[in-house]
Formats: sequence, C-alpha cells, structure tokens
Amino acid sequence: MNRLEEIIEEIKKLEKELVAEIQKKQEEFFYKVKGKDVLFEETVKAYHEKFAIKIPTYLYSSSLLNILVLPVIWSCIIPAVFLDAVVSVYQCICFKVYGIPEVKRSEYIVMDHESLSYLNAIEKINCMYCGYFNGLIAYVQEIAARTEQYWCPIKHARKLKTIHSRYGKFFEYGDCDEYRRRLEEVRRDFHDLQDDQ
Repeated sequence: MNRLEEIIEEIKKLEKELVAEIQKKQEEFFYKVKGKDVLFEETVKAYHEKFAIKIPTYLYSSSLLNILVLPVIWSCIIPAVFLDAVVSVYQCICFKVYGIPEVKRSEYIVMDHESLSYLNAIEKINCMYCGYFNGLIAYVQEIAARTEQYWCPIKHARKLKTIHSRYGKFFEYGDCDEYRRRLEEVRRDFHDLQDDQ
C-alpha cells in the first residue's frame, strides 16, 4: 500500500468515526432513527414547535433579494431531476455490463428534515431541496468515480481541489508500465465496497 492509499484509508476510518459521533447525538437531542423515519419524543417535538417561525413572519423578515432569486434557484430542479434519471438509467445498464457494483441512490440522497418541528413549511421545503441536490451530486460523483476506475484509472498530474472515493486505486500519472500490466486488475478492484454493504 502506497502513502496515498494509506491516507485514503485513514480518511475512510475518520469518516466512519465521524458518522459514529453524529449518531451519538441521537441521545443528546432525544431522537431515534428507525429505517427512514426520525422519531422525536413527544415532549421534544412540543418544545421544538415553540421555535418554529410562522410563515408570514418568516417571509416578512426575508430579504427582498432572497425572494426575487427564488425562481433562479428552483429552476435548477429541472436539470437536476433529468440528471438523476439519466445517471440512474446509465448505471442500471452499463454497470451490469462492466461488472461494477451499483451505487445505492438511497445512501446518498437523504431528506429527513421534515421531522424537525422547529422548521416551518418553507424551511422544510428548502431543506428537502438542498438535501436532494447535495445528495444527487454525491451520487453522481460516485457513479462517475466507479466509471473512471473502470475506463481510465490514472491520477492527474495537476493538483485537484478534492478527490473522489476511488482515486486511491488509480495509477500514477505517467506510469505506463503499471497501467498496461495491471489495468484489468484495477478495473475489477471493487472488493473494498463489500465492507460498506
């Protein structure tokens, strides 16, 4: 294992620790996750409702510019839904052909803020939008990462702002010997995904 792979493994370990720490907050804030449902104790829900801002107050206190740009923000939902459909169909067809493990959409697109009683209806809709959009981007990135691992698993020479989950498996830029010798092996190297299933 090279140094880059070691760092990526450490990041994955830290991400798992982060998820565990976040899950500990369930006790602190009195909720339980059951399947896709988030359940609060009734007394907590009643307490939260006291902090919900009524919609007229919410709208009155909003910036006029924020309200005016809403059509621009919400127009993005059309290409997002189209992208979601296209990459889902692509994955359904192509990943079977390539032998790549499927990316589970439900693990990336998570919308659960509707359970928060301290949010009003507008805030809940806004949260659903952001949850969908950010989850969709992560879902698409993972599909693209697995595709890149199959077709072109070569690291970039130039500095990247972020790297995706499969990047540690890629060949060094300019290492033609390893690329030709091990391409088929790397194309099929998804065994680490079984740990997450």
